[in-house]
Amino acid sequence: MIRAIDENDVESCVRVIRESFMTVAKQYNITVENSPYFTAFATDENRIHTWMHEQHRPMYGYFDNDKLVGYYNLFFSGEEECELGSLCVLPEYRHKGIGEILLDDSISRAKELGCNVMKLSIVEENTVLREWYEKHGFIHTETRKFDFFSFTAGYMEKEI
Repeated sequence: MIRAIDENDVESCVRVIRESFMTVAKQYNITVENSPYFTAFATDENRIHTWMHEQHRPMYGYFDNDKLVGYYNLFFSGEEECELGSLCVLPEYRHKGIGEILLDDSISRAKELGCNVMKLSIVEENTVLREWYEKHGFIHTETRKFDFFSFTAGYMEKEI
């Protein structure tokens, strides 16, 4: 079941985001030393509260028997553009269609809120994830290299 995230879920959100993104960190040798701002290391309760209360990001979670197992947020950066943030599923719940359910839900909710173009960023080296998003209609638009990341940031978008 998908529902909106509230204050009572903040600690669980941090856990799900960190655990989910840590698998990518391990796979691509991303560490807190070489990429301190990577999602697995930079997400904490303060960040979730900032997203919730200052940036007013809609946040949703996939719950399995009241346990948060998947998450995403939406950031509205322009009048008709939004960014899909931190879409993730706990490793033990992957390959069960939850990611696709969350992606479809994010697109539906973004449309309802007036978004026509959804953007997102990935670890460019993660070709499996890039292909998954491409399978769902996202187009790769650019890459960027930052001093604070050991990986290349890849950017994708989709008209919705």
